[in-house]
Amino acid sequence: MAEGESGAGGDGGAGEDGCPLHEREVEIRSAGQAVGALTRPAGAGTGELLVYTGAAGLGKTAVLTEVRREARRAGCTVLFARGGERQRHEPFRVVRQLVQPVLAALSDEERAQVFGPWEDIVGPAVGLLPPGGQLDPQGVRDGLDFVLTRLVQLRSPVAVIVDDLHWADPESLGWLAGFAVRARELPALLVLACRDEFPDDALTLQRGLVGRADRRHELRPLQPASVAHLVRAALGAEAEDAFCRHVWAVTAGNPYETTALLREVADQRLDPVEESTGQLRELAAGARGMTLRHWLDKIGPTTLQFAWAASMLGTDIRPDLAAVVCAQGPETAAESVRELRRHGVLTSTPGGRLEFVHPLIATSVYQSMPPATRTGMHGVAAVETENAGLGLLTASRHLLETLPEGDGEIVGKLRRAAREHLAIGAPEAAQRCLRRAISEPPAAEDRAAVLYELGCSALLTDPATTVNQLRLALADPYGLGPELRVDAIFRLAQALAHSNRLGEAAAVCAEEAARTLPGPGRLRLEVAHFMFAAFQFEDEDGPGRSRRLAEFDRMLETVGLAFSDTDSGTDTGAVGGPAPDQAMFEQNGLAHAVAVLRCWDLTLRGADREEAIALAESALPGGRLPRSLGWTNTTWGFELPGILGISYLYADRVDRAEELFTEAVRAYEVAGWSGGHLGFAYLLTGMLRFRCGALAEAEDYLRRALRIAERIGPGTPLHWDAVGALAETLAARGRLAEALELADTHAFGPPYPTVMVLPDARTLYGRLLLARGDAPGAAAALTAAGAALDARGWRNTVWAPWLGHLARAVAPDEPDRARDLAGEAVRRARESGTDSAVGSALRLSAAVHDRPRAAELLAQAVRHLERSPARYEHAIALVDLGEALGTGPAARAALARGLELATHCGAEALAARAGDLLRTGAAG
Repeated sequence: MAEGESGAGGDGGAGEDGCPLHEREVEIRSAGQAVGALTRPAGAGTGELLVYTGAAGLGKTAVLTEVRREARRAGCTVLFARGGERQRHEPFRVVRQLVQPVLAALSDEERAQVFGPWEDIVGPAVGLLPPGGQLDPQGVRDGLDFVLTRLVQLRSPVAVIVDDLHWADPESLGWLAGFAVRARELPALLVLACRDEFPDDALTLQRGLVGRADRRHELRPLQPASVAHLVRAALGAEAEDAFCRHVWAVTAGNPYETTALLREVADQRLDPVEESTGQLRELAAGARGMTLRHWLDKIGPTTLQFAWAASMLGTDIRPDLAAVVCAQGPETAAESVRELRRHGVLTSTPGGRLEFVHPLIATSVYQSMPPATRTGMHGVAAVETENAGLGLLTASRHLLETLPEGDGEIVGKLRRAAREHLAIGAPEAAQRCLRRAISEPPAAEDRAAVLYELGCSALLTDPATTVNQLRLALADPYGLGPELRVDAIFRLAQALAHSNRLGEAAAVCAEEAARTLPGPGRLRLEVAHFMFAAFQFEDEDGPGRSRRLAEFDRMLETVGLAFSDTDSGTDTGAVGGPAPDQAMFEQNGLAHAVAVLRCWDLTLRGADREEAIALAESALPGGRLPRSLGWTNTTWGFELPGILGISYLYADRVDRAEELFTEAVRAYEVAGWSGGHLGFAYLLTGMLRFRCGALAEAEDYLRRALRIAERIGPGTPLHWDAVGALAETLAARGRLAEALELADTHAFGPPYPTVMVLPDARTLYGRLLLARGDAPGAAAALTAAGAALDARGWRNTVWAPWLGHLARAVAPDEPDRARDLAGEAVRRARESGTDSAVGSALRLSAAVHDRPRAAELLAQAVRHLERSPARYEHAIALVDLGEALGTGPAARAALARGLELATHCGAEALAARAGDLLRTGAAG
């Protein structure tokens, strides 16, 4: 609702006539104080959350009307919205009411300033742009935060006022719950009013908002004296005390019920004397008006038809649309409006719309409709709402109220509405439409496709729903077409993997591939099987799977050549283009996907870096990710470009890794994917920064990743990755106590998720135990990690440097074994030929040798590390070398270089250690 509009009348006590609100002085004064604090001079205003609660009819709307007036008088920009009982299934409806009028009135320059890079994400949600592709709900919420923050800065101070919060749509409510925290840091006053009783599905969010209030006022019923004042104001000063007292008893001091009862008393011309009190209870029951008979007697059948139409349209009612829904011509509709205004049912808003004087009246009118009439009018409303240009987003809520009839047209509309809901970041609304479409039901041959769409709609937010619905779609007797079935299997496997069920994900792809006819679809499933198996930490036949992957790669090359030869002929059936199978083969990027998987396999096995890099380069035609491997492409998901970048990182090709990870952050931010995908991109960027020795930047990115992981929920692979990588970074910065506290807070340790984490959590857990001084515990954890890694065939000493750290753990009691372990780590590192791997292994090996041998190993480590991007590792090696050399110019030079590099990396403890060694003369 636009700034300055008054909306409907109050909950009782005072309407639009300016009568004083009884017993609400404290509540109004509190609002005045909050507005005063907001508009404090010199930009010192601070935001607050002000909440009014209470049962229906106690005056919340009337109080909010006064708050709006006070805010406008104080010079605030007022954003107002009201939840609607009938409109709770319209996603972002409350958000649109709040911001659409103000945003639509901005100049082009102001609009660019307010939206920034978020226009394509937020625009569809607030109704200023048509829906586009599917959006991540968290991205939309983050974009709304940005836009509202910029709007507040542009038009401060701002009062954001929401009435009837208990009927807000879940999407708006979810955003408000987060913005309420941010609003305290802005010159923004957030004022909410809601009933004490809450719908179950919104209970947690609403109570969370109420619980965070800076000022909370629970409205109470009126005392007898205030009710007597209302009685005499309505019926005359001669109203007897006994009559007034009985009105209070009958209405329990509820302002709305008191006003409604007094209207009935006046209509019945009942004298306000003690002898009339016997009729008050019956009149009060009638005034609540929940029956068809009451409304027929009060306004008649024709006017009631219009009221019914208005009640199902909700709030901000278009008179012309209500007239069409109830099949009334202009003159009849105008007369109905006059009658409803005269009886205090509807009121007009400055924008030419209608609203019910009180939500209880709207509820009463709606519930008085016979069920068959209600269903039929919703069906008409669905058609006429769409015809009026309000779109399927609005019309779909009416379709949800109709009875199933097996109407294919309705199924089609619901499916299109679901796509539009997904395009504004409202997957729950999309799922409501698709569930209703299934109950219609769709034609037998379409049912599997609708189930498939329902499953896919929940992939980003509810993997369990995705698994259930896709299994139903795949088991449907009519089934899915071959291409859609392959895609459904892949989505099912993704959902299983995201639910920490990697074994099932790999198995379902393998089983379906065995049933699928030869061709690109089968090949995609076989590649998917290899992909999900590649992320499993435990595999009974890891080395064997590596061999089969190499054989599959050679076979795939043959298939690709066969397609190429077929396309060169004249019998393909294609005109001016490739054969269908070849097109699908290329579109799916099968060869590129397998190249990435082989590259990752070689990386984890610690094989020759040159061979791994060659495979990585073959997956990047022209030096860029192909479309099929794009970060937001759904053909394979984010996993493949992610492991491609990590492979480059572990091969010391940080230039390539940085290009990929920078592109990931940009792609997800542009697409508005602010959930797990962006968290993963932050994680990868943080790991890159750590590897390059930019520890402060690494910490920043990893904290961002952890915040997103915490929003999603504990126990996910992203959560494990972020906690582990951040703990390692904090320890590197010299904040070991903070690193250990982080690990304890997030229960970082066994049991681990089945998904292979980055870096290896088992090795990192052992290192944390070693840092605590628990050498036996560290040795046991690292030994177990090493056994599992060796069984899997993973020998990469950078991703999982368990050998070097195990050597340190056992060195005090088993020095010979420690040296053997350290030597094996160096041998494995040399197999890869990566300078950072060799240098790090040599540095760890030095820790278990005597000083002369340690100095030799550290000198070698420094030579390798200075050729690598691993600046932090290089700094450690220099400081260790200086300490091992003991005295002399060479020792001082190593320490000085180590100090400089450690300071540049942000490794405070290492820099302090180097400085201490120089100052105390340990180096002579």
